[in-house]
Amino acid sequence: MSDTRTEKYFGQALKRKEDPRFITGTGNYTDDIVIPGMLHAAMVRSPYAHAKISGINKDSVTGLPGVVHVLTGQDVADAGLGSIPVGWLLPDLKTPAHPAIALHEANHVGDIVAVVIAETRAQAEDAAAALEVDYDALPAVSTASAALKEGAPLVHDDVPGNVAFNFEIGDEAATNEAFKAAPRRVSVKLKNHRLIANPIEPRSSLAQFTPASGEYLLYTTSQNPHIHRLILAAFVMSIPEHKLRVISPDVGGGFGTKIFQYQEEVIVLLAARLLGRAVKWTARRSEAFVSDAQGRDHETEAELALSNEGKILGFRVNTLANLGAYQTLFAPAVPTYLYATLLNGVYKIPAIHAKVTGVMTNTVPVDAYRGAGRPEATYLVERIVDIAAHELNMDPAELRRQNFIQADEFPYQTPVALVYDSGNYEPALDKAMTMMNYPALREEQQRMKGSNKILGVGLISFLEACGLAPSALVGQLGAQAGQWESSLVRVHPTGKVELYTGSHSHGQGHETAFPQIAADELQIPIEDIDLIHGDTGRMPYGWGTYGSRSAAVGGSALKVALQKITTKMKKIAAHLLEASVDDIEHEGGVFRIKGAPEKSKTFFDISLMAHLAHNYPEDLEPGLEATAFYDPKNFVYPFGTHIAVVEIDTDTGHVKLRNYGCIDDCGPLINPLIAEGQVHGGITQGMGQALLEDAAYDEDGNLLAGTYMEYAMPRADDVPTFQLGHTVTPSPHNPLGVKGIGEAGTIASTAAVANAVMDALWHECGIAHLDMPYTAEKVWKAIRDARNQPQAADD
Repeated sequence: MSDTRTEKYFGQALKRKEDPRFITGTGNYTDDIVIPGMLHAAMVRSPYAHAKISGINKDSVTGLPGVVHVLTGQDVADAGLGSIPVGWLLPDLKTPAHPAIALHEANHVGDIVAVVIAETRAQAEDAAAALEVDYDALPAVSTASAALKEGAPLVHDDVPGNVAFNFEIGDEAATNEAFKAAPRRVSVKLKNHRLIANPIEPRSSLAQFTPASGEYLLYTTSQNPHIHRLILAAFVMSIPEHKLRVISPDVGGGFGTKIFQYQEEVIVLLAARLLGRAVKWTARRSEAFVSDAQGRDHETEAELALSNEGKILGFRVNTLANLGAYQTLFAPAVPTYLYATLLNGVYKIPAIHAKVTGVMTNTVPVDAYRGAGRPEATYLVERIVDIAAHELNMDPAELRRQNFIQADEFPYQTPVALVYDSGNYEPALDKAMTMMNYPALREEQQRMKGSNKILGVGLISFLEACGLAPSALVGQLGAQAGQWESSLVRVHPTGKVELYTGSHSHGQGHETAFPQIAADELQIPIEDIDLIHGDTGRMPYGWGTYGSRSAAVGGSALKVALQKITTKMKKIAAHLLEASVDDIEHEGGVFRIKGAPEKSKTFFDISLMAHLAHNYPEDLEPGLEATAFYDPKNFVYPFGTHIAVVEIDTDTGHVKLRNYGCIDDCGPLINPLIAEGQVHGGITQGMGQALLEDAAYDEDGNLLAGTYMEYAMPRADDVPTFQLGHTVTPSPHNPLGVKGIGEAGTIASTAAVANAVMDALWHECGIAHLDMPYTAEKVWKAIRDARNQPQAADD
């Protein structure tokens, strides 16, 4: 059996190992799993955004075909189940109770008020539709600004004024002084509107209870099964953690929405215990629209202070963050530490002050959605910098260039807490402008001015903070979780290897990228390596996948564990070859004596002897596996420059994304093909927000875009062929030097496309700002209104 190799896997654009099963439809998703005798649950959801639950008539479905049981909020209370907890606590944070089933009051359309359990899914859904529930409708509020008005309806009686928290960061006095001294000011009032993630696989859960042992098994669509186990066992079910096994099999996308603890997972666990049979629930798409955590939803007023030459002197921000009806897992952190701490962007801004007010409304809860605070910060910073460039009559690229933090100024302490460890922003800008032929685009824009097709060029330079760290720091900031990651490497007697990671893939390509890291360290073929993840019963504790942490944190934990393996293998080889450990070199899957290559042992030889222990070092324990827990010293800070080019038909208002190019810097690329795929998807999602998507509510809290008939997502013909490139600035504090790439496209592209649209409208009509999404109707009306305005006397 051959176990030698010479090529490097790290950096190779390998096709994903996991793709064949996905492409051929043989993946194993939660809804694919069948436990004999299992029942099906259907949720009864409130049709009102706010209502008292005055009565539930269980008898109305008794006797219907297949109905086994009906659960209500009273059943949850009688079972002693706890409220779904919040995972990030701020000082004086208001955390209203979030029961698995509403007991007295429904607080958003889609809030669960009862559950019907039946033999089949169809029977359960039919009965759920027939269940009689009496409601007393209450006044509702759907926007943050409306919720703060005097006399506005209260979402929860224990959240006075609907204010869940007030958060401030930066030096207010220094910022005020900067504005007093500044000769130029630029302001903007904008809304970063609400989005619905829509992963291709809806959420699903299947629970089983074994009375003899008191053990629970939960299959669920989770990005972090250990977090689900911790929350469910310790805070909701009040059972020993080791009595609950959570398995997250193949997951068809998450975009953040599968991080959180949801009501349905609690419900199927309770139902399985009460009924003694397995219980499954899988969302319909219509349910996902009113139950999956939604994203963004900021109302912001911001002001930038500048010199006459365009030097940024200060930045002032006031944001209202709509949190929806309940506080969910990361909700308080998204508009605070994941948003406000990124308001420095890539610029030298001497003084920043930001205030964020978290507001409760009668809407679906808002939490992390791809980028989680970073897209909101990037959109705000890059929008106001573009407005400043227009008002100062400067090229947007040059205004950015003259305000960049310089490469020799790192580590760089920002006014909003973060210390950027590394960066080199100007080469990314230059490379992007060259790739897109930026001067030619500006010339074309001038030629098209005044015609029925106008051109807009949106340029943004951005930065993101990924891989939250270190655990001690985020704990001080309110996180109720660690931010380290784990890895276990197990080498079998035959030399085949299993990797176990606490990270979890829902489309990121872990099963390919992680073995690429391992194959290089162990110097064996990648075909001999498998990755196992997503099962709390098989892997060491880990914190899962979110915030672009998998490679930087999970990959680093893997690297450390692998190094332990190779160190031990060298000791075994030295013993077998009767040499000093320092004289052993490991190359091409072979351990040999330096200068005497004929004296060697293969990877297989060492693996087998580690398990036989027949001829073995006395001071070394048998076996060949290692576990590592890696806690980063700091965030990692990917950055880049993205340029979007749009063409607007002034007769119809239709916006066409004509071209898009980006230069990203995420450190060394483990797999360029996977990285490009992540960027492609991210750009498309961000473009969707800028041009198409809008989770709009009416003033009574009704979702106006509750199906794909109203909620428009990008299609293939909406996006051009992307031009991608990279610069490489390694992270100085993790063993791989890598930084995140999974969210970069989304973080950057919303702002880039928005700037492109507004660039066209500024040059054509002098329009400084419109709120997204830039639908044809909105753009057409803006052009019409601007062109119909009478000219000022001095024009």
